[in-house]
Amino acid sequence: MSLIEQSLITLEEEIKTLGFPKFHAKSLFDFVFKQSVSDFDLMSSMPKALREALKAKYSIFPIKLVKIEDSSDLETKKFLFELNDGMLVEAVLIGSFERRTVCVSSQVGCPAKCAFCASGKEGLIRHLTRFEIESQITFIQCYLKSHNEPPVSQIVFMGMGEPLSNFEEVISAIDLIKSQERLGISERRITVSTVGLVDKILKVADMERQFQLVLSLHAPNQHLRKKIIPFARKYELSDILQAMLYFAKKTKRQITYEYTLLAGINDSLENAQELAKLVDKHPCTVNLIPYNPIIGLKLKRPEKEVIEAFRDELKKHRINVTWRYTKGKDIAAACGQLALQEKNKLAVIS
Repeated sequence: MSLIEQSLITLEEEIKTLGFPKFHAKSLFDFVFKQSVSDFDLMSSMPKALREALKAKYSIFPIKLVKIEDSSDLETKKFLFELNDGMLVEAVLIGSFERRTVCVSSQVGCPAKCAFCASGKEGLIRHLTRFEIESQITFIQCYLKSHNEPPVSQIVFMGMGEPLSNFEEVISAIDLIKSQERLGISERRITVSTVGLVDKILKVADMERQFQLVLSLHAPNQHLRKKIIPFARKYELSDILQAMLYFAKKTKRQITYEYTLLAGINDSLENAQELAKLVDKHPCTVNLIPYNPIIGLKLKRPEKEVIEAFRDELKKHRINVTWRYTKGKDIAAACGQLALQEKNKLAVIS
């Protein structure tokens, strides 16, 4: 049983039962969420007897760190976590000047099965709970504090899983993350990526939430998209784009379309021209993502000149375009790679 899965009221009652004033419950929450302390022994202002009693019953998080891998650029770290049922998930910390972005997972595995992604190789295994999602961020926040680094500033749901297929838990996790009793991170600093679940996009739009919604587009037409994202067979691309436009209208927020460039598959000038026509007059930015190679897949990253030509073609058609610089290639930072590698390693050992 973990501490952060308890409500403040539940902890107050627990502490009263142990014979201590209930105000220590808020102190516990403040230690974890405000002071980023994840060790009962370091909560020195609380009575030692209470700390020992709580330590005997609770862990801080419902996840346990397996390993941390550092990239050679010193800006990217991948955290591999074990859940209480032994499943593995990962989160990535990306540093850039004073900004600290955490990319979190929302599922074990993924139903989308994108051709370029390790997360979906085994399909969806299970949803993460709101607390398992929040814990990834809180754990990394504590890690940053212990290393005298700036706190988490941005959160992206772009790790393992399709966030909108775990809709209720993801929305609840966002509510926990923005709660002033907990992490207190503004919803406007949270980005949720989806391959395009039309009904859920419309639902988010009608809720008028303030997080950014990003569409993993990856192809300029339905035919090619179905090959890259098998999950895309469930929804017509035209319906997805209409839903995204509805989201933009309801929330008054610009759309981002993510486009992973795969050599010889979706990176031609013709593809760029078709993409420009597809999103013309959309209030959007196209974010180009050069493919991050995965062991066991034959897909390749386009040459720099090809990426530049694709970008320039979009610009020629007056499409706002960005090019995401790939980090962490040496630590398998693309979603799902480290968890899959560790699972395969454990299978060989056993």
